[in-house]
Amino acid sequence: MVYKTFDELIAAAKSKPSTARMAVAAAGDPHTIEAVLKAREEGIAIPVLVGDKAIIDEALKQFGATVPEEDIYDVPDLAESARKAVSLVVEGKADFLMKGKLDTSVLLKAVVNKECGLGQGRTMSHFTMFQVPGYHKLMVPVDGGMVTYPTLEQKKDIICNTVDTLRAMGYDQPKVGVLACVEKLNPKMPETVEADALKQMNLNGEITGCVVEGPISYDCAVSKEIAEFKGFVSPCAGDCDVLVAPNIHAGNIMGKMLAVTCGAKMAGFIVGAKCPIVMTSRGSSPEEKYLSIVISAVAAQK
Repeated sequence: MVYKTFDELIAAAKSKPSTARMAVAAAGDPHTIEAVLKAREEGIAIPVLVGDKAIIDEALKQFGATVPEEDIYDVPDLAESARKAVSLVVEGKADFLMKGKLDTSVLLKAVVNKECGLGQGRTMSHFTMFQVPGYHKLMVPVDGGMVTYPTLEQKKDIICNTVDTLRAMGYDQPKVGVLACVEKLNPKMPETVEADALKQMNLNGEITGCVVEGPISYDCAVSKEIAEFKGFVSPCAGDCDVLVAPNIHAGNIMGKMLAVTCGAKMAGFIVGAKCPIVMTSRGSSPEEKYLSIVISAVAAQK
């Protein structure tokens, strides 16, 4: 299975036999409340709101909505609200986590707590999904928001995180392109050396459940015509699901170009923990937050 649009993912989320529960830390931000209420209305996720109850009630009032009292936890302190939201997932009272109006570092501190957090011994990474005008299916560029200068082992983790998530969403054999500016191994270009190493890991069974190609240039990764013109032969040519950036700067720039210049819709969350973690920017639109809830809900209900 491959998803071509977010509408297909929304339909998949609505068709799940049960509704995922999401714990929202510092849940008083109107954009966040708007997104979670839409997700609830469409039967995609049930919000469990953690934060200053007075602020939460005021935000709900703006939309003429209510949430059952048992699904609101009055925890005004930001750090404590993060810890409480994490504990709800650990205790099985929520299926995934969402960041409200608090700094990412505050929530991540609770997530990575070795005694009561959500870590599982693997590098956590940022999963982003884009619906790009002109591309024939949803695109997943990683990692533009979490791991700054990934080592080879961390790149392996990023690929495994991303592939595991896509397979949980219903993908059969995601196609992964490890990006560089050329398609051939060049010892003077470390990005190409690591890309080739990751391809070999896939071929020898260290990275499974996907097809990894690298090094591969962006144009060959997304255009069959260009790949054929260059004589680049690969099952991933012009058909990549995942694009692995060499570092956070390349990944971040690629994502912003797709969203700002190309008009792509986007959604994202953190993967590699025990559950999806919706970690959109505080300035993200309600639509981006909503779509991030959608893809997290699909991934959470494996």
